[in-house]
Formats: sequence, C-alpha cells, structure tokens
Amino acid sequence: MKKPFAIAAMLLCLSAAPLYAENQPAPPPPNRSAPFDHDLERLAEILGALHYLRPMCGAHDGQRWRDEMQALLAAEAPTGERRRKFVASFNRGYRGYQQTYHTCTPAASIAIRRYLEEGARIAHDIGARYAN
Repeated sequence: MKKPFAIAAMLLCLSAAPLYAENQPAPPPPNRSAPFDHDLERLAEILGALHYLRPMCGAHDGQRWRDEMQALLAAEAPTGERRRKFVASFNRGYRGYQQTYHTCTPAASIAIRRYLEEGARIAHDIGARYAN
C-alpha cells in the first residue's frame, strides 16, 4: 500500500508549480541554480533509474517516469547548464542500471522500492519548503 502513496505524493509535489511561494525570492536567472537544485538533480536521477527498472521488473508504466521528468523540466523551465544537469542526472540514473541489470532481480526490486520512497520524500520536502 505504500507504493501508491509514495507515487501519489511524488506526483502531487511535482505538479506544484510554481515551486516558489509568493513570499519567497524570485526564481533565479536562467543559468543560475536554485537552492533546491541538488534535490531536483537527485530526483531526476531517481526518475531515470525508475524509467529503466520498473518495466524490466514487469511494471506497465510505459513512459510514466520519463513523462515525470518532462513535467519536472516544464515546471522548472531550466535553460543552459541548469537544464543540462537535470537531463544528465536522469540519464545517469537510467544508464547506471542499464549497464548492470538485464533481468529483474531481488536487488532491482529493492532498488525500485527505495527509489519510490526516496523520490516521494524529496518531492515532499521540496514542496513543503518552496511550494505555495
């Protein structure tokens, strides 16, 4: 029962746009980082890993995790180096597992569970600190 809650929490926080409350400072200029960029990069890496691992382990998510990454990019609208970092993080998460896992294993299933939990936590924390 935790998985649907974790996914729902992550999706809810990812869809909260803008990520800045009215009393927060203005968004950074396009090529400068936001205070939560490190967390967003980690979330992007998790999304990449899930995009690879979930279908391999039998989930029928289709492009769900890639679409979540697209939603993150649309919400943040990063440009230049900032965008490159987010995309590189997603690709690192995907390729890291692609190079080592070719079938679903118990370790891959554990990684999926942990990534769902960590992603939900990161999304919640970002939303709690920076969303309206």
